[in-house]
Amino acid sequence: MYFVGIDWADTKHDILVMSGDGRELDNFTIQHSKDGFETLKNKLLKHDDDPENFYCLIETKHGLLTQYLLENNFTVYSVNPKLVDARRKASGAKTDFIDAKILANMGRSELHDLHKLEPDSEHIQELKVLTRDQEALIQESARLTNRLISTLKEYYPVALELFSKITLPVSLAFLRKYPTPKQARKASRDEIFKFLKKQKHPNPTSKANEIFTKLQKPNLEGNRAICSAKSKFLFTILDQLEPLLEHIDEYDKEIEKLFKSHSDSKIFDSIPGAGKRIAPRLLAEWGDDRSRYADASVVQALAGTSPVPHQSGKMRIVKRRHSCIKPFRNALHQFALQTTRWIPWAKDYYYKKRKEGKQHHEAVRTLANIWVRILFAMWVNKEPYNESKFIKAREKHAA
Repeated sequence: MYFVGIDWADTKHDILVMSGDGRELDNFTIQHSKDGFETLKNKLLKHDDDPENFYCLIETKHGLLTQYLLENNFTVYSVNPKLVDARRKASGAKTDFIDAKILANMGRSELHDLHKLEPDSEHIQELKVLTRDQEALIQESARLTNRLISTLKEYYPVALELFSKITLPVSLAFLRKYPTPKQARKASRDEIFKFLKKQKHPNPTSKANEIFTKLQKPNLEGNRAICSAKSKFLFTILDQLEPLLEHIDEYDKEIEKLFKSHSDSKIFDSIPGAGKRIAPRLLAEWGDDRSRYADASVVQALAGTSPVPHQSGKMRIVKRRHSCIKPFRNALHQFALQTTRWIPWAKDYYYKKRKEGKQHHEAVRTLANIWVRILFAMWVNKEPYNESKFIKAREKHAA
């Protein structure tokens, strides 16, 4: 058993590691960064490879470091900063790492009186891993899709006009069957019709006529050598992209099943625009522990929707908060953007901010910041979204 005192600060943290019998085993300072957190984890695990054997004492129950420790299975206790101040004053000590040492000693002697922070439930942990992994797959599919589009533009641009979306299964199957402009142009109307019917296209007759007509028109295309070489690269891309898209669909099914089985799913699923992917991501990042956040401002800081003010002389500006949980920030950003297409007040607010001179991402962030307050109230009260209730509250606040 080890007790880890963490003297928390904005930019760096002093760490002291103490054994169960009170021996000081190590002390060091880490930066408030991903590399700093990794350094902390690696240094601790050199003493014992089981993170659950470490009791980490810290003067906050929120923040990225706390989140990191919990996600990596360390046991974390929050300590009231006033208690540490009182102990420091009583001791009169002014040595380095004094606060970290006080925290470690409090862990040894008063652990039963301290507040243990709970990690996410297993349900939320699984949902978080699935949604984050799926997002990584989606980003990879976007990279391959861009490569596919770029490749087709080099020798076969008409292929980009044949279907509404290049990544549709029918579109990718068409490229496999007709990987060059010449092969596609040789296909008869009936052959294209049979292909579409096999692909279960809803309107094979009209679509076959449309595709055949486009292919027979004069189109830009590469010469024989370029088409031969690029078609090989096309198959290389398809061999990666097609199974990746299938895996993403499988993730959708698994995530939906897990999401729907959680009692809080009705909260996040009730907002127009959340959709089958964003709603589960919001629940996964938000969690289901009602004691975790003191108020909405804590969530806003963790998710990076609240700005960071900077003062320089008489000039005051605000900047985006870079120190935050990136998957949480991305989920809220995408969510806020979607609501501008579905919810009138969200659309009006976004365009109001644009007229005030804010850039697109800044306008979306400020909208996301409002949504965090709304979602927090819904989450605390376990209530679905009620637009009329929100509008009445906004009008009352404005009055």
